[in-house]
Amino acid sequence: MIESILTYLAPGWAVTHAAPLLVVVPMITATLLVFVPSGRLAWLASILASLASLFFALVLLGLVQADTATWTALSTAGVETNLTEPGLVSYALGGWMPPAGIEFRVDALNAMILLLVAFIGVLASIFSWPTVNAEVRSEKQNLFYAAYLVCLAGLAGVAITGDAFNLFVFLEISSISTYVLVALGAGRDRRALPAAFNYLVMGTIGATFYVIGVGFLFAATGTLNMADYTVMLPELAGNRAVQAGFAFIIIGLGLKAAMWPLHQWLPNAYAYAPSFVTTFLAATATKVALYALIRFLFTVFSPAYSFEMASFEWLIAPLAIAAMVACSFQAVFQTDVRRTLAYSSVAQVGYMLLGVSLATALGVSAGLLHLVNHALMKGGLFMAVAGVVLTYQGTTLRDFAGLGRSAPWTMTAFAICALSLIGVPLTAGFQSKIMLLQAAFDSGWWWAACVIVFSSVLAVIYMGRILEAVFFKAPENPRKVRKEAPMLLLIPLWVMALANLWIGLDASFPYGLAQSAADAVIGAGGGQ
Repeated sequence: MIESILTYLAPGWAVTHAAPLLVVVPMITATLLVFVPSGRLAWLASILASLASLFFALVLLGLVQADTATWTALSTAGVETNLTEPGLVSYALGGWMPPAGIEFRVDALNAMILLLVAFIGVLASIFSWPTVNAEVRSEKQNLFYAAYLVCLAGLAGVAITGDAFNLFVFLEISSISTYVLVALGAGRDRRALPAAFNYLVMGTIGATFYVIGVGFLFAATGTLNMADYTVMLPELAGNRAVQAGFAFIIIGLGLKAAMWPLHQWLPNAYAYAPSFVTTFLAATATKVALYALIRFLFTVFSPAYSFEMASFEWLIAPLAIAAMVACSFQAVFQTDVRRTLAYSSVAQVGYMLLGVSLATALGVSAGLLHLVNHALMKGGLFMAVAGVVLTYQGTTLRDFAGLGRSAPWTMTAFAICALSLIGVPLTAGFQSKIMLLQAAFDSGWWWAACVIVFSSVLAVIYMGRILEAVFFKAPENPRKVRKEAPMLLLIPLWVMALANLWIGLDASFPYGLAQSAADAVIGAGGGQ
């Protein structure tokens, strides 16, 4: 399929310039939407821009995975692929060659992340109109979609850039637009304003820590290119500036990724933002920040450095374990479904960080597979909650009581994603949790495997409470009538739900992406 897109469907200019177009198309569309008077037209434009980004993400994935026959066909057609070596696309912006100029650099790791972000962006765009029309004032809807596309472009930029300072720029582009998107939830709940302010303060602190860390690395190396860092830093492993830069970058990106206990911005931001914003951010924002963290841990720096291995054993792994337990306990005691899912997200970030902290190919693969699966399961859960907010105007357990009878299609999809979050067999969550258990046992971390099982039991409790209310309790309001979410919401919701079942039955595609991504940053055979 990917080879067909490259050789038959993608025009030559798209293959050559896919890397910048993935970012430029949504950015330019966002600028144009400022002048569009109609919210509905802005919605349609956001779908088209998201589809374009998905197409370019598929092209880049195809280039990274291209075999000899595909290269030959493209070369025969006179198409410039920007492949500097097998599995690596390098695009120099503005004609300035790296390291002097900014480089967009794509390998198996960020090709997977770009595909995930673009795919979620398309589904989120399609489902957005009913919720945005209900929660955002009509005169601001075009600006809302403009901010969304700026956020999409920023997240894609973080994932695709090969320049450490340019990553900071895109991180801020995505963050600033996100603050605006969260604040626009004040039309439904005024608590969105302090949530957005708290997010802004914490996000600014995280970005400041990151850019200070990059400053230390620049002082030690004289470059901002991440490929250059890979070559230079092994000779400077004992340099205090490099070690300080490492510490600042890990804290800054850890805050952006909602690493416990730097997650305090996340619960309120997810609970009070517009439904569409919560869905999109839960499935993409922390995933992109986690990608940036993995990029620095395994490409810029290396597990071979003693200070990095110490951080895996004494910082990242303990904090991942703490997140899995503490935030799962917090989720158990929530009465608002969106806050339950928000604390669950922090716990699931702990699963991903645990896989990364193993510093093996299998561990990183397991963490990346869970990253993909969590995007699908949590995106589906928040889409279903958006349908409930739209049709029944409530997010508490009492509001969910009896919805299995009054909204069976919405709640069945919710149940599938909830079972996947728990890790029930034949779902996506089961596949990645089993892989995490295997990676933990292979590394001798039997205690970590016990925590994975214990955290999953807690997930049974907090998701079980919701499912019990949905399917086994009578509605608090006996006059609650049968009312499904709109079809525009149900279609992408069921795509998410079926994706969880598909991966549960056959995880070969996402597992292949995760394994290739792990090999790209660790190297084949780097771990068992």
